[in-house]
Amino acid sequence: MDDSTRNDAKTRLKRVAGQVGGVERMVDEDRYCIDILLQIAAIQGALSEIGRVVLSNHVQTCLADALKSGNARERKAKVDEVLDLFSRCSVTGAGPVARRKAHRQT
Repeated sequence: MDDSTRNDAKTRLKRVAGQVGGVERMVDEDRYCIDILLQIAAIQGALSEIGRVVLSNHVQTCLADALKSGNARERKAKVDEVLDLFSRCSVTGAGPVARRKAHRQT
């Protein structure tokens, strides 16, 4: 991971950690459920954006290097790795809420 991406990810993660602490305080204070859920949604969005930043860096560096390497085994391994990530994390369409919305539209 390049230094710029690392610093960006760390800054964003610290912000998310603060948001999680805020949600914990909201729960302790018995705050309104909808307010808590909205904060959780904001955290999920922030985490998704961190994932996008890290994935973009991976594609632009690790995957691009493997594709340029001329090593067929390395190329296949990196492509398989990214495809596995997509299937495991649903990176292509966000989380369960987005999938439910998409399902309702069909």
